[in-house]
Amino acid sequence: MERSDLHDTPYSWARLALTLLIGCIGSVGMWAVIVVLPGIQAEFGIDRGDASLPYTVCMAGFALGSLSIGRWVDRFGITPCLAAAALVQAAGFALAGISGSVLLVTLPHFAVGFGAAACFAPLIADVSHWFLRRRGTAVAVAASGNYVAGAVWPLILRGILETGGWRSAYMVIALALPVTVLPLALFLRRQVSAEATAHSDGLATLRRRSTGLSSRLMIGLLFVAGIACCVAMSMPQVHIVALCTDLGFGPAVGAEMLSLMLAGGIVSRLVSGALADRLGGLRTLLIGSTLQCVALALYLRAGDLVSLYVVSAVFGLSQGGIVPSYSIIVREYLPAREAGARVGLLTFATIVGMAFGGWLSGALYDLTGSYRLAILNGIGWNLLNLAIAAAILRASRPRAVTA
Repeated sequence: MERSDLHDTPYSWARLALTLLIGCIGSVGMWAVIVVLPGIQAEFGIDRGDASLPYTVCMAGFALGSLSIGRWVDRFGITPCLAAAALVQAAGFALAGISGSVLLVTLPHFAVGFGAAACFAPLIADVSHWFLRRRGTAVAVAASGNYVAGAVWPLILRGILETGGWRSAYMVIALALPVTVLPLALFLRRQVSAEATAHSDGLATLRRRSTGLSSRLMIGLLFVAGIACCVAMSMPQVHIVALCTDLGFGPAVGAEMLSLMLAGGIVSRLVSGALADRLGGLRTLLIGSTLQCVALALYLRAGDLVSLYVVSAVFGLSQGGIVPSYSIIVREYLPAREAGARVGLLTFATIVGMAFGGWLSGALYDLTGSYRLAILNGIGWNLLNLAIAAAILRASRPRAVTA
């Protein structure tokens, strides 16, 4: 039976609101590097590939941070990890902002990505401890902070870039992160009681047994599924601007379509969270993955401006809830004390999928001169994700106890 005195309380919702705010601020590292890319390219007179290296290094840091910080949260709590990550990210921005060569600008972006990672998977894992009945909704709201940051930060930085350039923007971020995140993190010092953790572990044990799979096998399958879904997801997200440029619509139109995807992704995450509360994480993953596959297939027929806008909106509304579903599955089937590490590991898998898929789609484009094969490749990976999710669901048996 659920413990209403331990979960889904007014404090839980207040904590979720703070989590969303911290996620919006601390996720700046994932988006600022994209916004300043043209400025870095112009200052150093380099080609687009070299100017993209800071983003690649940033994502590498984000992947490793997702893998590492979750374990530290399980051991030390979220507050010290957020504080340390904010300082690391701020240091990365400051070092990049004062560096005089492309190499020295690029390397600190590893710290930028590493610090930003604390504001996604670890925050999601932490807030999941405070909810039972509305855990899916809570995870979806926490995960939306990343997309909200992508919509808000470019607007904040635009004025600074126009007046002071990308270096000024980086120094502003370096100052803003510790000033905002450090005091906010202090409000998250309270940790889930041992009684609440034991209660969640009891529910997780019942659910884990109901799958008929060991924890290692289930995590292994979800790891592959996470890579597969994000290889598929990366094709439109990483290449929509280039696709619009190739079709003669220009990069500004592509940027608008990317924003449309992110806006749809926020809606998708919130709706998927509500679905997960009713259907569970696995079924929500299956629904999202199926819709993403359909949206990818629609790109094969989209060629004019209106159809691309429509398909991009459909894609955003389809895929936003997929990645948070893994966090919900972890909390439904695996011990609460392992949540940070497990969610971090699966987030690492999704980042690997995005990075590999973005590169592979570009390589397939270079090979064929169009994105058709890249889209078909994404559909193939998407089908692998669907097969894994369906296999885990088939292995699940009715729960002995209903939470």
